[in-house]
This record gives sequence, C-alpha cells and structure tokens, in this order.
Amino acid sequence: MLADCRACPRDCGVNRLEDRWAACKTGRYAVVSSHFPHFGEEDCLRGWSGSGTIFFGHCNLRCVFCQNYDISQAIKPGLAAPGSPPADIARMMLELQGRGCHNINFVTPEHVVPQVLEALVEAIRLGLRLPIVYNTSAYDSLESLRLLDGVVDIYMPDFKYWSSEKARTYLKAENYPEAARAAIREMHRQVGDLVVDEDGLARRGLLIRHLVMPGSLDETRAILRWIRDELGPDTYVNVMDQYYPAGAVSGERYPEINRPLSRSEFLEAKQFAGAIGLRRLDERRPHPRLMGGTSR
Repeated sequence: MLADCRACPRDCGVNRLEDRWAACKTGRYAVVSSHFPHFGEEDCLRGWSGSGTIFFGHCNLRCVFCQNYDISQAIKPGLAAPGSPPADIARMMLELQGRGCHNINFVTPEHVVPQVLEALVEAIRLGLRLPIVYNTSAYDSLESLRLLDGVVDIYMPDFKYWSSEKARTYLKAENYPEAARAAIREMHRQVGDLVVDEDGLARRGLLIRHLVMPGSLDETRAILRWIRDELGPDTYVNVMDQYYPAGAVSGERYPEINRPLSRSEFLEAKQFAGAIGLRRLDERRPHPRLMGGTSR
C-alpha cells in the first residue's frame, strides 16, 4: 500500500516507502505529535485513568475549521518532527498501558494505517493487551479498514458533513460523504454496536461522533437519519457542541461559520436525535472513581 499509496480515499499513488508524500504530507514513517492519557474523551473511553491517546501529525483532510490546525495542516514537512519508526510507537503504547490507561486511542490515523499495523505487531509482541480505538474523521479507504478487521476493537468515526457541496467547501474533499458512509458501514460490519462492561468502559463496537456546525442543522438531520436507518437505533452517537471558529476561519474567510454554535442549535440537534428514535446518545457523567466514589 505504501509503495503505491492507497491508504485513504485520496489514492495519491506515491511511493511512500521512498519517503515521498502527497496530500497527507507523511512519508515512510508516521509523525506523532503527542501521546498521553486523555481525560477529555467520552466517559466510556476515559474511565478513571484516561484514554491512551497517540496523536498523529498531518491529515488527509483540509478542514478549514480544524481545532488541531497546528498539527494537522500548519506543520511544514521539512520543519516537522521526524517520523517515528514502528518500535518507537510500540514503546509509546506500552508506556500508556503502564500508566494505567484503559485503551490505546489512535487519533487521525487514516493516512498511517500501514505504519500503525507495523507498530502494533511489535507492541503486542512486547505485551500490549489494551483495546484499540481507531479515532478517525471517517475519510478512510475500505482497503485500509479491511486490514484492520480483527485488530481494532472500537471504531470512533466523526461523520462531519452529508452533502458533497459542503464537504468540498469546508473539508476540501468533495467525495467525503460517500467515503464516510462506506467506511462507517464497514466499521459497523466489523464490530457491531458499542459494548460497555460493568465498569462503564467500552470494550468493542462503534461510537459515532457528529460535531454540529453553525447554520447546518440540515446536514445534522440527514446524518442522524442515515445512522438510524442504516445502522439502527441502538448505534451509540455523541452529538457534539464543541465547535468554535478555528483554523482558517476568520471574519473575511468563511464568515458563515465564524461564530460559535448557538445553544438553541445544539438543543434542536439533540432533540431531533431523540425524536427520530436514536436511543444511545452520549451523556457526560464523570466516573464515580473520579468523584471519590467507587465503581459498580
């Protein structure tokens, strides 16, 4: 795959084994921006000891509003931190396991699936036993996802936009909606609905995120209806209100989304999700161990 890159829907075809790159600005080795126990994820991932996140640099999308713009797009390849060989990423996983994290959470891995698999072989050989979370924009290739079948325990795609027009404008990827729908279907086929254990921790399954965007409730409604109709009402969905203007959004560029999401827009989105029958909507309730209590 790296010799004629098809790791994502861009299908760039460059030889990344020779350290060439195209859309994702990533050559032979994945660039890791940071790794640490993350307490900002959903309760079923962060638990009481955190989700072991490994943030990959660069991205195969160009979201104009990206809240991680500094590591996804602003990095110039010649100035970025050097890529991390598989053994280095494996050591990061084992470090996070040693710190008590409940899972290994790969963030923005769409363009580095081959490198992730290389690292996992080494990490498992050295004793990695945690569930694997694949935290993605959903701009994934089916070829990559099929390589992950039986490897990833929890898929966490963010379904961003429904229409090609808005995907072209805000993500710079007109084929994003079609690719995301195909990818999420494949993820659900592999792992099914989200399974949570007696401690409230996710063990296996699909968790879909959707960031509600200003002035785009029609997109939200279409995505939520598709989830219900295609995947079922028991699909675990996090309808998110964290949007704020970031990245390339400014007063003169993309003025229509240069404002925070209003409270009324978010409430309407959540109410719609419940009204159409989605039964498992994420609610933030800190784990009892974080509150000084005990778990079940």
